[in-house]
Amino acid sequence: MTDGPRSFLRVRGLCKAFAAPGGTTTVALNGVDLDIERGSFVSIIGPSGCGKSTLLQIIAGLVGSTAGAVWLDGRQVEAPPPGAIYVFQQYTRSLFPWKTVERNVAFGLENRGTLSRTDIAARTCELIGLVKLTGFERHYPWQLSGGMQQRVAIARALACRPQVLLMDEPFSAVDALTRVGLQELLRALWRELGLTVIFVTHDVDEGVYLSTRVVALSRAPAAVAVDLPIDLPHPRDQIATRALPQYLDYRARLLAQLFADEGLTATEAA
Repeated sequence: MTDGPRSFLRVRGLCKAFAAPGGTTTVALNGVDLDIERGSFVSIIGPSGCGKSTLLQIIAGLVGSTAGAVWLDGRQVEAPPPGAIYVFQQYTRSLFPWKTVERNVAFGLENRGTLSRTDIAARTCELIGLVKLTGFERHYPWQLSGGMQQRVAIARALACRPQVLLMDEPFSAVDALTRVGLQELLRALWRELGLTVIFVTHDVDEGVYLSTRVVALSRAPAAVAVDLPIDLPHPRDQIATRALPQYLDYRARLLAQLFADEGLTATEAA
């Protein structure tokens, strides 16, 4: 391994096969190669069932690969690395329903055992403020909307100051307006905190709007079909940015790949 701007997260020759009924084998990933820069925002898209979530789980050290390897900051990933935090699609999997917002956010800090109560309280308060939930510290998850619960999950993920956020379709379970708010929150946190974000989504528009780069996987057995840098101006705007010719070109190129994978033309997809 060599140091360099593209060596922060490296994926080489990644393959993943699963046992299938009847003694057969299903190959989900077949030779995925990726280089992800520190501080970038990379979205991963692809046809349904192509292995996007599996790829993310392997990067997170939650699932082993059949072949190939992942390195984060020069160290091979063989278990969940301390610098990476995984945010689930279903926020209910990330939160303890019997703990308040405050206690959910503080949970990871309390279990590290390296901070004083005063420091934990201060960082918890800071994070709750960052995700715009000040005033809801004593609420329980069931007293919050879905979008607010996902904000708690994001605050909890940020509590241990990760280098990398791995996010598996984190906004798919909320309504359209809430989703817009969460997108803006995530972009603000990414820029303010200098995070590296790897974001799985089935929504091409979301991927283009949020990212510095979009990677499209092919149908399973998946490999990288398109690796597209996104050069859109900052700050981005939900209306103005999505009307830019560059945005529409990126969107069209990625949709064309997805349609081709499904054997469809644009007219048939519509």
